[in-house]
Amino acid sequence: MVTPAQSRLVTLSLDVGGTGIKGDTLDARGATTSSRVRMPTSYPLSPQSLVSVFEQIGSQLPTFDRVSVGFPGVVRGGLILSAPHFVRQGGDDTPLVPELERAWSRFDLAAATAKALGKPTRVANDAEVQGLAVVKGRGLEVVLTLGTGVGSAVFEDGRLAPHLELAHHPLHHDRTYNEDLGDQARKRIGAKRWNKRVVRMVEVVRALLFFDHLYIGGGNSAAVKVALGADVTLVDNDAGILGGIKLWAAPTKLSEPTSID
Repeated sequence: MVTPAQSRLVTLSLDVGGTGIKGDTLDARGATTSSRVRMPTSYPLSPQSLVSVFEQIGSQLPTFDRVSVGFPGVVRGGLILSAPHFVRQGGDDTPLVPELERAWSRFDLAAATAKALGKPTRVANDAEVQGLAVVKGRGLEVVLTLGTGVGSAVFEDGRLAPHLELAHHPLHHDRTYNEDLGDQARKRIGAKRWNKRVVRMVEVVRALLFFDHLYIGGGNSAAVKVALGADVTLVDNDAGILGGIKLWAAPTKLSEPTSID
């Protein structure tokens, strides 16, 4: 139940992607209080550069009380354990930069964002944040996001399970989910072949997890044009923003809010 005090809180929800970083301010019901701001993701991207983008986005939006961040990597307690898109010179399939790898390793993005924006902050994996906006809390629900790469989250009865980086596991022969279904693969092989790979992905995940329902989101969910079964739902990419509200009421410890102290 939302208390009167909580009903007045405005959340800055930030969705970090490999090609763009989006921000919007939302009221307690998830309704937008402004026009969305989007900035392109620039490379190379250091942690400090990302926080600077957050500041720029925040300065263009109305006043907010707290911050939620969806990040494309492994996040634990606000710390970044992996940032696969951002440890490379120009994103996926470009050279690894050791300095960036060191900078991102266990970087406290929650604390840095809270300090820069002056508001308490929570950070979680972007697929997990999107999942919070769409899962129904019934049985085993899986969320996959199709964008620059592939994100994943698993929920059981509405509670988030330990994070699985499916994107980096083999999906077909020696190709990973990212390599088979990432945005570069979609552009290279064309819509028809890419959609066949989406079908294969769903079949593999169904056999692996025996999900009750699967949600497919992310920017490239709009490119899915094949039937996937009654237990699969395509969801709007806006869930990546709207989940920022749910992050503050999550039924599991995703990320303790980081104060500005």
